[in-house]
Amino acid sequence: MDIDVAASRLAALGNSTRLRLYRLLVRAGGAGLSVGQIQEKLGIPGSTLSHHCRALIQVDLIHQERAGTSLICRTNYPVMRGLIDDLAAECCVDAREDACIKVG
Repeated sequence: MDIDVAASRLAALGNSTRLRLYRLLVRAGGAGLSVGQIQEKLGIPGSTLSHHCRALIQVDLIHQERAGTSLICRTNYPVMRGLIDDLAAECCVDAREDACIKVG
């Protein structure tokens, strides 16, 4: 993964409200959650939620789509997995074998 892309995704998650939002969507699974459900669970104003959703959408960590009158937010799981795998792939690359920590 491009280092700048990884950095922008990690930076987006570096805000506590966005991290709470992202964890909520990860836990929701493929069905995702409506904006109203997220707002209720996080207890934040709609304008604040919109701002934080936009930041996660810009780095492709989440998607939004219309379902009737609801706006549904979902985690982009392939992107999440790519970011995690990219971080794990670098684990102990330059360490001596006896000093390596096994990840995953």
